[in-house]
Amino acid sequence: MGRVGGIRRRKQFGKGRGATMMRLLVMFPRPRKGVSVTRPMTMAEKILAAHAGLDEVVPGQLIECDLDLVLANDVTAPIAIKTVRQISDAVFDADKVVLVPDHYVPNKDIKSAEQAKIVRDFVREQGISHYYEVGCMGVEHALLPEQGVVGAGDLIIGADSHTCTYGALGAFSTGVGSTDAGVGMACGKAWFKVPETIKFVIDGELAPGVTGKDVILHIIGLIGVDGALYQAMEFTGSAIEAMEMDERLSISNMAIEAGGKAGLIPVDDVTRAYMEGRTERPWTAYYSDDDADFARVVEIDAADIVPTVAFPHLPSNTRPVAEARDVRIDQAVIGSCTNGRLTDMRQAAAVLRGRTVHPDVRCIVIPATQRVYQQCIAEGLMDIFINAHCAVSTPTCGPCLGGYMGILAAGERAIATTNRNFVGRMGDPTSEVYLASPAVAAASAVAGHIALPEDLEPVAADGAAAE
Repeated sequence: MGRVGGIRRRKQFGKGRGATMMRLLVMFPRPRKGVSVTRPMTMAEKILAAHAGLDEVVPGQLIECDLDLVLANDVTAPIAIKTVRQISDAVFDADKVVLVPDHYVPNKDIKSAEQAKIVRDFVREQGISHYYEVGCMGVEHALLPEQGVVGAGDLIIGADSHTCTYGALGAFSTGVGSTDAGVGMACGKAWFKVPETIKFVIDGELAPGVTGKDVILHIIGLIGVDGALYQAMEFTGSAIEAMEMDERLSISNMAIEAGGKAGLIPVDDVTRAYMEGRTERPWTAYYSDDDADFARVVEIDAADIVPTVAFPHLPSNTRPVAEARDVRIDQAVIGSCTNGRLTDMRQAAAVLRGRTVHPDVRCIVIPATQRVYQQCIAEGLMDIFINAHCAVSTPTCGPCLGGYMGILAAGERAIATTNRNFVGRMGDPTSEVYLASPAVAAASAVAGHIALPEDLEPVAADGAAAE
């Protein structure tokens, strides 16, 4: 049955995907094109409307959009590839499908090797241009912005929940299941329910030592892990405008940890400088209208944000680091798609310079891309890490998801710059993960317990122990 203009009538739709879309269009009719549109829209709504070929959209409306990019990794791509083969002999555009083996590579075991081979064989068969082999690859959500594969105004889906990272560049990007990603690879389209938007206004100046990671942990602690469920999160305000791109990417990366569909930051001079000479395709900046209808506006004084740690077993279980000094740790992980960029490496190295990791702690440092790895070498950061007795790895997601490279035993605790700390996330179900910034993770590795950098004994400017 369908309802149009208040009249209930029976429709004969037939079967198949097209028929299903017709049913949806009866329930959620599209605005007519070519008519004057006066409804103000949010940034997220404008991007979705543009990719649906519509003048306007409204929250709750179901639409079909053209995709700029579809992403998958070595865990999710094999399932997506099966879906592609059920639909088509070829992907919709070999330049708009991105495959990054980053979770269990370099290959952890035979099973992971087989997964990676499925992806590699598909790439060769389809002629996919955006494939990043071991030695060239990086953690996907650090790699794609760095390589200029994503840009402002893009509509991106990825078979990885932290695809929301690219919102820091002004894109609408969101995670989907492997089957949806496979359909996107085959058809170049996806259905969306237009989300409402929550606007976060962070004004003022952040205190020294407070990072983008602390900002997003503060927000998640404030609204909860479902506080933005299927809503776009738009981050604005003078504190955001003062941040460099690496910090912004950390914020958008964890929008999903509040249930967000996307985490967007409006394009400004920082964004333009980052994209200039980098992005592969022309980009478009979209901005929320001044009178756009937001689900709510959350105003935060930047001065209220302090170095923050999320206790087990939710990213919303936050406390000031200053109130967590009694928590002893066995491991520290510095890296991931949240905090594995060059800024993060510099922050960790600044704390570790002239110091060594506590003898009861294992510290694992994972630059997120090969370019970050090279820059760490060029700046002498690798010497700092190695002299501090850290283990330094090639780019991988391994420990974040409990895959390999730092699995926790029963009862062990880790402080990590990753994005999730659910039960068993990094190993045994009785292990614990505490989420924090790179500087706090590094300080904790030295202290043997959760600590702030200022808790450590000072060292001289040359890295030698101070008298």
